[in-house]
Amino acid sequence: MLEGALIGCGFFARHHLHAWKQLPGVQIVALCDIDPQRLQQTAAEFGVARMHADARDLFASERLDFVDIVTTVNSHRALVEMAAAARVPCICQKPFASSLADAQAMVDACAGAGVPLMVHENFRWQTPIQAVRRAIDVGAIGKPFWGRFSFRSAFDVYRAHPYLAEGKRCIIEDLGIHILDIARFLHGDVATVSASTQRVNERIVGEDVATILLRHVNGATSIVDCSYASARAEELFPQTLIEIDACEGALRLDAGYRLTIHHVRDGTLKGTCEPPLHPWAERPWFNIQDSVVNIQAHWLECLREQREPQTSGRDNLKTLALVEAAYASAAAQQAAQRV
Repeated sequence: MLEGALIGCGFFARHHLHAWKQLPGVQIVALCDIDPQRLQQTAAEFGVARMHADARDLFASERLDFVDIVTTVNSHRALVEMAAAARVPCICQKPFASSLADAQAMVDACAGAGVPLMVHENFRWQTPIQAVRRAIDVGAIGKPFWGRFSFRSAFDVYRAHPYLAEGKRCIIEDLGIHILDIARFLHGDVATVSASTQRVNERIVGEDVATILLRHVNGATSIVDCSYASARAEELFPQTLIEIDACEGALRLDAGYRLTIHHVRDGTLKGTCEPPLHPWAERPWFNIQDSVVNIQAHWLECLREQREPQTSGRDNLKTLALVEAAYASAAAQQAAQRV
């Protein structure tokens, strides 16, 4: 039985804790949060006996197989470096860091301590995204040369995350990072980035619309298309829609998790890849909630098999570089940025 601790008992931590309870061979034995009321309420709800108000006390008094850091970005570096100093493998929520320098420092600290580090970049672990990857891997449409990865919504994300309305950076750092990671996951690493941003909602400080053009190392082109300001007849939050054209066909992941795979010789297959609705999950969040189960199961496999996670800290540096390049391009009026 692997024993872990969770730091940060806010909104998204509930998804982590439900997933840990569902997965076999693992137990969260301790919680840490600076808010005593929230800490006690979370511990009571999930049956966790040991509570800590300070992360230093947690690492000093607990014997852990891993720690799950579910705090805001400004606390990540200090907490990851504490975990590294204590020789405790750690998962860190996204965004991993507010700068590439901090991200590199965390990667270096864990590498120097010889402990695994995974970023909780869960979007690629959504059931429909995994289905798209499997179709590409088996050659269902041949080699992709173009893709569009689109997340357009008017869902009120600011209600649960009011800080999003206050920061100079908004949708690229919060959501675009996920969609950029999906583009990397399906089309490979990126050579150049060009981006344009807009602020449609005048009540927020940062950008709520972003359109990003990627030129991948393998020659493919893709568009990452994000909006928190798009009112649709059918609200699709939190679905990512995908279009991929390839040398032998095309793939479409449409609304309602409908998947269409067309091959020029073999014809067209239509089906669905809707994620399961776990007993603790709810619509429309169930797609995200299922991805939390999937990525945490991947972490446990990697710990047991002593292999690097797909979304390791080292790998996430590449996705963070795309975020920085997108902001730099937008500031330079869409000038292409090398990454």
